[in-house]
Amino acid sequence: MKTLLVLLGPTGVGKTALSIQLAQRAGAPIISADSRQLYKDLVIGTAAPDPQQLAAVKHYMVGTLALTDYYSASQYEEDALLLLDELYKVHPSVVLTGGSMMYIDAICKGIDEMPTVTPEVRDALWLQYEKEGLEPILGELKEKDPVHYKEVDRSNYKRVIHAVEMCRMTNQLYSSFRTSSKKERPFRIIKIGLTRPREELCERINQRVDEMVKDGLIEEARKVYPYRHLNSLNTVGYKELFNYFDGEWSLEYAIEKIKRNSRVYARKQMTWFKRDKEIHWFHPEEKEPLLKFLEGYI
Repeated sequence: MKTLLVLLGPTGVGKTALSIQLAQRAGAPIISADSRQLYKDLVIGTAAPDPQQLAAVKHYMVGTLALTDYYSASQYEEDALLLLDELYKVHPSVVLTGGSMMYIDAICKGIDEMPTVTPEVRDALWLQYEKEGLEPILGELKEKDPVHYKEVDRSNYKRVIHAVEMCRMTNQLYSSFRTSSKKERPFRIIKIGLTRPREELCERINQRVDEMVKDGLIEEARKVYPYRHLNSLNTVGYKELFNYFDGEWSLEYAIEKIKRNSRVYARKQMTWFKRDKEIHWFHPEEKEPLLKFLEGYI
């Protein structure tokens, strides 16, 4: 039976190493479900698989985009499903791993088809956000789509901006495009969630940021700094260093903010994942219970 083994969890929990072990055990390739590892210039800050890991197991959808390329969860759904069709001709199992919640849902549940936002509409909204902040955009969403305004996480500026993009593009309610109907897939989906105690995860995140800095994160961020206005760089680890380059923050403060914002993102990931009752949870170091659970699947 065609099987998609989904290995998910918050940032810093230990998905990459375990995904390689499981893929090797199953003789399966790996598809990344990380929306930022898609960009070839964001290697260190996204903790993309290193050359040794990439050589150990065939990876897909890692380092395939330029910073200027527009990409969305709906495009990811289309591309990944086409890729899976090809991979299942050779492999009975495929591993999907990452922490981008929308990308994982796009493959496992499907997302509603929506019109593509034009660069003009997108650029105008992001420029407004940079100049005026989120409040005027929230006000526009409340006026144009009060239903979605009540539902959306108003602190999640990306979702707020995207909803207003759709309202401006189509002159319709953003909520009218969201049916939330789950699509059937021609393969079996097994979801494995990785989790650690809060203090343990926070310590791992802090250590990983220190390692990123040691490995050249500051230099990597400086190289992409000229493109800071792009949505692809509105990302933890880069936007904080951009403030340092601008002279607004000290380097020490910027690094502490990266750690804090990474921990905040990890909490948001867990809140999202915990709503999915199909996920089977394991500590990354509990190899025996995990392998026992996967007997018969890989």
